[in-house]
Amino acid sequence: MLLLFRGVERQAELHVASDAAEQHRPEPEYDYYPSQWVEPYLGRRRQNGFALYEVLGIDRRDLQRREQQMLRNYSFFDAPVGLLVTLDRRLNTGSYMDLGMFIQNILVAARGQGLHSCAQAAFAPFHAAVRRHLPLCEDDLLVCGIALGYEDTQAPENRLLTERQPVEEFASFHGFSEVAEGAC
Repeated sequence: MLLLFRGVERQAELHVASDAAEQHRPEPEYDYYPSQWVEPYLGRRRQNGFALYEVLGIDRRDLQRREQQMLRNYSFFDAPVGLLVTLDRRLNTGSYMDLGMFIQNILVAARGQGLHSCAQAAFAPFHAAVRRHLPLCEDDLLVCGIALGYEDTQAPENRLLTERQPVEEFASFHGFSEVAEGAC
C-alpha cells in the first residue's frame, strides 16, 4: 500500500517527528541494517555520513545538530509530498524485492516528470508513531517513506555527490570478451 499526503494532512508528520524525538529507541518490525557492519559496507556508510555532515557544516561531535538533521527525515526534508510505503507482513522475502523494484519505478518516474525524490528508511522503526496518526492496517508493515518534490538547489545536501563504485567491483561479465560490432 502507498499512503500519500500533503497540505493539511502534513500536520500528522509533525506529530510523527515529535513522537520520533521522544522515542529514542523505537522497536523496529524488521531488521533493515545488518546487526554487525562489515567491509566494504561499513567504510562506505561512514564515508557518506561524514561527507553529508561536512557539507552541512555539522561537526561529528555536535550531537544536537546531528539529531536535528536526522529529524528532518520526518518532515520529508520539506518536500511538498510525502509517501509512506507498506508491505503486507504476511508476504515473504521475494515481495521485498518486488517492492524495491516498485519503489525504484516511482523514483525513476518522478525524475521523468522533472521531480526529485528521496527514499527514506528512517520511517520504518517509527511504525508505532505512524500508526497513531495514519490509517495503517494491522497487516501493513511500514517499509519506508519517500520525499517527493522539486530539488532545493540552495540546500547544501543536494550538492553532495556520493562516490560510486566501478561496475567491475560489483558485477562480473561472462561471454563478453569481445565488443559486438556496431554497439554503442
